[in-house]
Amino acid sequence: MLYPELFKSLEAVRWNMDTDIPWDQFDPSLLTDEQAQTIKMNAITEWAALPATEMFLRDNRHDSDFCAFMSVWFFEEQKHALVLMEYLRRFRPELVPTHEELHAIRFEFDPAPRLETLMLHFCGEIRLNHWYRCAADWHTEPVIKQIYRIISQDEARHGGAYLRYMKKYLHEIGDTARSAFAKIGVLMASARRTQQALHPTNLHVNEALFPNDTIQSRTPDPGWLEHWLDQQIKFDAVWENKVVDRILHNLSLLFERSFANVQELNRYRKTLGTPLDAAAA
Repeated sequence: MLYPELFKSLEAVRWNMDTDIPWDQFDPSLLTDEQAQTIKMNAITEWAALPATEMFLRDNRHDSDFCAFMSVWFFEEQKHALVLMEYLRRFRPELVPTHEELHAIRFEFDPAPRLETLMLHFCGEIRLNHWYRCAADWHTEPVIKQIYRIISQDEARHGGAYLRYMKKYLHEIGDTARSAFAKIGVLMASARRTQQALHPTNLHVNEALFPNDTIQSRTPDPGWLEHWLDQQIKFDAVWENKVVDRILHNLSLLFERSFANVQELNRYRKTLGTPLDAAAA
């Protein structure tokens, strides 16, 4: 059972919103209206941990260990939304998300294969860690720069925790887990070939609500994510390569073999007899 150990390790590095955020260093001259608006959108997006947790608990009902870990993941992810909203409450109160804006992104996700979903969120944590590090570089106001650095570290730790469960399932289930992880790994490491950001909040999850069945489609500005990445924080090919490298590095450790690029991972996937079209659908 991984939950007791993960709880202890994450508890040991947990940050305090009152004492670890340098609120007194806020410099209003260094926060633009454009930057403040992106903080609001990220706060709303982080709130998506609520429907994601409901999905995880439903689809992993048989695994009390993983569901117990969700209590830690959910707490820390909602804390990310909270600290961003607290920043706005203090310094841009007119931009604090409303209850209606937050509730709009809480909707039911269709059931999905749990192993593929786990791998998808593992890659999502890696990607979000890099997005927030890039955002910290883009921002000019010192308090929000520190907030993004802090929550980016949380995302990295969450990815590490998901990896522990992936190792557990690989040991328990074998090739079924290996195929699921390789399949989604190929897709998520091929993001540079897609027109939209490959992150769980940007993927369709409820067929009955299509096309308004992504988290991003239900935010006040559905197109904000691509604009934030491409035009504002400029998450370019250099940053994207860092994401791909981390995905490949972790899968190399997981499968105990080396993947220098996504093509090598894809060749390995084919040896497992895993169709890619099912994952893409």
